[in-house]
Amino acid sequence: MALTDKKRRFVDARAGGASNKEAAIAAGYAASSASAAGSRLAKDPQIIEELDKRSRVKAAKVQLPAAAPPVEAPAQVGDDDQGGEILTNLPSTEDPLLWLLYLMNEPNAKVFDRRNAAQAALPYIHGKKGDQGKKDQKAAAAKEAAKGKFGTSKPPLSVVGRT
Repeated sequence: MALTDKKRRFVDARAGGASNKEAAIAAGYAASSASAAGSRLAKDPQIIEELDKRSRVKAAKVQLPAAAPPVEAPAQVGDDDQGGEILTNLPSTEDPLLWLLYLMNEPNAKVFDRRNAAQAALPYIHGKKGDQGKKDQKAAAAKEAAKGKFGTSKPPLSVVGRT
């Protein structure tokens, strides 16, 4: 079943970075009930599927091209007024992550600059593993304490019927 017009507008707004409430308002829901409508729509399986599809397409666009065009001549490296270098074969792009990835893979750039570009792009490519939250820490501590002297004990022995 296809998305309704309101659902499509909600998905467009969510894909654009809006919160559930903002996306519901943009989709045409009343501001007084937008929070509840946004929460309800965010749980809709069709909307979840469409948002996943859009995020996969967006992630595919961020990836570098499979084969970069071969560089026949070495890149022209010059110096600017502040003592830095000018690499003329880096792409002119609006996406800073894509530019960092190109700089990281540029063989004529300084190793220091390539390492810094890789370090800056790292959090966007590989997400940070979340630290253990307070509830998880308390549950782990309670589980550890239960193993000790005052934790749950084994049930008492039962007498098996004699014959």
